[in-house]
Amino acid sequence: MHSSAHYRHLLANLPQIAVAAQQFQTLYSARDFKSRILSLIQHARQRIYLVALYLQDDEAGREIMAALYAAKQRNPALDIKLFVDFHRAQRGLIGKGKQGGNHLMYQEMAAQHPHQIETYGVPVKGRELLGVLHLKGFIFDDTLLYSGASLNDIYLHQQERYRFDRYHQIESTELCRAMVNYVDDQFVANPAVQRLDRTKIPTAKQLKGPIRRFKMSLRQSQYRFNTSKADAQQIAITPLTGLGKRNNLLNRTIRNLVRATEREIFICTPYFNPPKELNKDIESLLNRGCKVTFVVGDKTANDFFIPPGEKFSTIGGLPYLYETNLRKFAERNQHHIDAGRLNLMLWRHERNSYHLKGIFVDEEWALLTGNNLNPRAWALDLENGLLIQDRDHQLAEQFAAEKANILANTSRIGNFSQVEEPKDYPEQVRKLLARIHRVKAHLLLKRII
Repeated sequence: MHSSAHYRHLLANLPQIAVAAQQFQTLYSARDFKSRILSLIQHARQRIYLVALYLQDDEAGREIMAALYAAKQRNPALDIKLFVDFHRAQRGLIGKGKQGGNHLMYQEMAAQHPHQIETYGVPVKGRELLGVLHLKGFIFDDTLLYSGASLNDIYLHQQERYRFDRYHQIESTELCRAMVNYVDDQFVANPAVQRLDRTKIPTAKQLKGPIRRFKMSLRQSQYRFNTSKADAQQIAITPLTGLGKRNNLLNRTIRNLVRATEREIFICTPYFNPPKELNKDIESLLNRGCKVTFVVGDKTANDFFIPPGEKFSTIGGLPYLYETNLRKFAERNQHHIDAGRLNLMLWRHERNSYHLKGIFVDEEWALLTGNNLNPRAWALDLENGLLIQDRDHQLAEQFAAEKANILANTSRIGNFSQVEEPKDYPEQVRKLLARIHRVKAHLLLKRII
């Protein structure tokens, strides 16, 4: 096995974009994130590119769309493009009965304005279950606003509840150019990618051949940019993308980042289901004496948690599956918890939910990403991330403040027995989990959740 120095060398030799440290800013709340989006829309002069899993037909989603259309009407030359997942855009919310898709709102708003916003549905796979557009990044001229969040009421804290994520703003002409060129090259002209602001959208079945070829193209694609070496006042950023388990540069870099750890690593993931390779790497760090902190959402802070007393549906079993994974991991590594090497931090804040992803390593490296660090992200979805090297600790204060903000509503698991076990779950959940294990469906589920 290679030393941590070997993996640090691999990371340091990735192509990089130098960015002045003062051009990197951390935001700390969903409301700040929403406010910044609206401000950047208002002040954009040349281009706005929004890439997200979805922009929802709800109060917040319509407010964002209204701001985009107002900007376009004021300045018809403003290049505005919205990219969302093709399948997600054409269905309602899971567990909410029959609903129209978000594409109906896109078409409605396009019909109401003389100057339209180009809205694209990106079909990463032929079926949503097998993979979605999980690429992240909002570009406003030469400003990148990066978060794992999508655009709807809860992600933007429109009403009482919020979904907690990470939010960063980076000013960089080269980084923005690379991310814009990627979606222009890969998405805009591809016959698999369809305009959702127009009627008569072809079905996935009708697009079977183009989607297959599109998927192959995405697996071979990567960001293109002019490299520059960071000086003492700069940080180095490497944008990365990946799809599928084979030759996935993002996956490989995540593993290298974990294995580059010399002292401590801080990992955020909303769904505790690490791929086998990452599990192996993490346990290797613990055995080397490194400090490992996981910040995960309590099951009640999961997107799919259904409170007792509300109508239960199958999707409500997912938070319990993640919790059983966490309990098993904690039990297996109890001796590391006792020694203080492993900190399992559960996030819970009232009725809000948790959606953070990312990694901090040794106060020198950080990963911003929408990647959930689970088998689905590892093999099925189109993902991206920004690897940051802060060699001279220019961002130390910001990252320390961000970690403190993340940990503000957490509690530490001191013993695996603190995590509920299946016998304590509601009857409907116990029956569902028993049925899943009886037919060995949990083996498949672990690969797609």
